[in-house]
This record gives sequence, structure tokens and C-alpha cells, in this order.
Amino acid sequence: MKKHKKDTRYLTSVALMAAVVILLANTPIGMIQLLIIKATTVHIPVILGAIILGPGAGAILGGVFGVCSLISNTMAPTLLSFAFSPFMSMTGLSGAVKALWISVGCRVMIGVAAGWLWILLKKWKVNSLIALPVTGFAGSMVNTVFVMGSIYLLLAREYAQARSVAVDAVWGLIMATVTGSGIPEAIAAAIMVAVIGKVLLQAVPYFAKSA
Repeated sequence: MKKHKKDTRYLTSVALMAAVVILLANTPIGMIQLLIIKATTVHIPVILGAIILGPGAGAILGGVFGVCSLISNTMAPTLLSFAFSPFMSMTGLSGAVKALWISVGCRVMIGVAAGWLWILLKKWKVNSLIALPVTGFAGSMVNTVFVMGSIYLLLAREYAQARSVAVDAVWGLIMATVTGSGIPEAIAAAIMVAVIGKVLLQAVPYFAKSA
């Protein structure tokens, strides 16, 4: 009976966090439209969910984020939507599979990485005031590095075509995105995860016990 209550509470918590992810993904503050790509804050509840509920829940929430990204890039495409939506593929089935990995698979890795990093930091008895922002920063960078790295490794030619540049210029453009967008996103994530995570861990006894 006690296990059933815990399982029910866990599933309810995952569902609530997933609802937050979906809400953010469908509002301007969740996916901010830039010139050629969409900057995101949706990874923040994924990271928080991974911290509070574990890497398994983080993976589920990351998957929800990925599906939202796929839908967004299908319904409101940008120059790079071919990398995030299988329906916008420029290279048929192969490109569709690559887009699924970038839009969904890479986002699953946010929750997995953040969840296990949090477990590791707590095992090392790192104070939460340090562990929370470190996990937030790392989780956000996992998003950026996996997504942009996968675009470079899997879709460099298509990326160059979309940007109207030579293929050998793609690496520089990828790095410009990582430094110009990814690092500021990671800093923002570190701050928000530190503030919100501290409140959640202190205010919700169940979360605090499971952390």
C-alpha cells in the first residue's frame, strides 16, 4: 500500500512537471523565436524534474520537450526546422531519423545527464547551493552540445545549404551558436535551477526525501 502511494505520487509528479514543459513549449517564454533557430527555456523544468524525481523522470520529461520541439518546428518552421522535424527532412527517411534523434533523443539526454549528475554530486556531499546551479548549467549545455553537435555530425551539408555557406564554414557557425546562445542559456538555467530547485527541495517534503 505504501509503495502504491509512492508510485502514484511519483507518476502524478512526473505528469505535473510534463504539464509545465508543455505549457512553456507553447508560450513565447518557452521557445523564443530567433532569426534562424528557437532559443529555449523548456529544458529548465526537465532539469528540475531530473533533480527532484531522478534520471528516469528526467528522460521522460526530456522526451516530452523533444516532442514539443518537433511539433513546433513542424507547425512553425524556421530555416533549421529540417533538423528538428522528420516532416521537414531534406534527405528523406535518413534525414527524418536524424531529425528524430536531434529533436527528441538529444532532449532525453538532458534529463538523463542532469539526473545522474545530481545523484553524483549528492553522493559526493556537495552542498545544494553549489550542486543545483552546476546541474542546471550542465543540463543546459548538454542540450546545446548534443543538439548542435548532432547537427554538425549528421547534417552539416544541409546546414550549410540552409545558411548559404560552404560546408567548411559550418563548424565556426556551430561554435558561434554554442557560445553566443548556449552559454547564456546555461547561465540562465544555472540561476533558475538554483532558485527554483532550492524552493522545491525545501517546500516539498517528498521531493526533499527523494533527492
